Amino acid sequence: MPRRTRWAPGAGGDRHHHPRLRRPRERQPGPRRHLGRPRRPGFAGHGLVTAPVISAWSAVSPLGIGRAPFAAGVAAGSGALAPPEPGPWPEPSRPAAQVPGFVTRDVLGRKGTRSMDRVSALAVAAVGDLLATAGHARPVATGERAALVLGTTAGSSRSMMDITRDTLTRERPFHIDTARIPNAIMNSSAAQCAIWHELKGPNVTVAGGRVAGLFALRYAMRLLASGRAASVLCGGAEELTPERAWLEHHAGAPLPLGEGCSVLLLEPALTAAGPVLAEVLDVTHGVYRDGEQATALARCLARALDKAGCTAADLWAVSPPPGTPELPLAGATLRELPGADLWGDAGAASAAFQIAAVLAAAEQAPEARGRVAAVLAADRDNVVGCALLGMR
Repeated sequence: MPRRTRWAPGAGGDRHHHPRLRRPRERQPGPRRHLGRPRRPGFAGHGLVTAPVISAWSAVSPLGIGRAPFAAGVAAGSGALAPPEPGPWPEPSRPAAQVPGFVTRDVLGRKGTRSMDRVSALAVAAVGDLLATAGHARPVATGERAALVLGTTAGSSRSMMDITRDTLTRERPFHIDTARIPNAIMNSSAAQCAIWHELKGPNVTVAGGRVAGLFALRYAMRLLASGRAASVLCGGAEELTPERAWLEHHAGAPLPLGEGCSVLLLEPALTAAGPVLAEVLDVTHGVYRDGEQATALARCLARALDKAGCTAADLWAVSPPPGTPELPLAGATLRELPGADLWGDAGAASAAFQIAAVLAAAEQAPEARGRVAAVLAADRDNVVGCALLGMR
């Protein structure tokens, strides 16, 4: 078999006919052609000419199913803690915050729900309630240009554990219920929402624990800024099951657990089809070392105010994570909104519930108009976040 040789100076032959040694084509003079979308001057660094707006919201929470019971619970300041339903809980007598009367087949019907996990059912119900109750939402938030961004912790812990248990305990490792396999994938809930409600645009799942709702909000802003979506439904979802309770029990979670899902409809300000409830002025994130959560939250808020061109005096209300001491804000008289004391530790739904609580409280507070609300979130994995909402 003949040996392959490479061309070298003095070896003979024509270098320019060697397929791997051809001279690159000379670039023609003139202006270079730009590929992709042209960059636009941005709002707070997000590529938007104006801030995106929230035009609708809904929640399936321990306060009830839908926007109205959630708003009523926030106004009353009454929590929804009660002993959990019977099951293999680590502490059966410890209060929890479950969505009252939420049975998947009763809420969504029997068709397509036989193998649906609880967190997917909560998300599908929340999106469905928003589309049904906001008159402008269905034509705006469905179709080819409608995106969904859903925050999560890790999907459904129950589905993952069920498959693992079946693999280890059944006669053969592959003798598992195949209908459960999609539920064990982290983005199953977002996919179910898209299938049920014909959301044909980008479909995104963002994992971030108690800050996931703010991660989702920032991602939604990027989708609008890049022109990849005309509207975005964004929020967070978490289920309350014995499996999750055991995980939190071993992690030393101090708060009663909660569950639910809250979603917002985000639109560009210039083309919003519905009533503008709030502008999303900025979403900022940060990290912190152990023992420095309060300091990190204060710094995150300060950065967000600076990026949005606001001051502490512009703040109307703040929704802090549980256990946060009073923030040192000079010149600000703030209303502190209720949070986990109403819905418990709702995991990935926590920040989304906080935003919904801000919107619900602002509807009953004329003094909120024209001012700014801050939503602060923190996760035990040393992540913090802050969203600034300009109230309308």
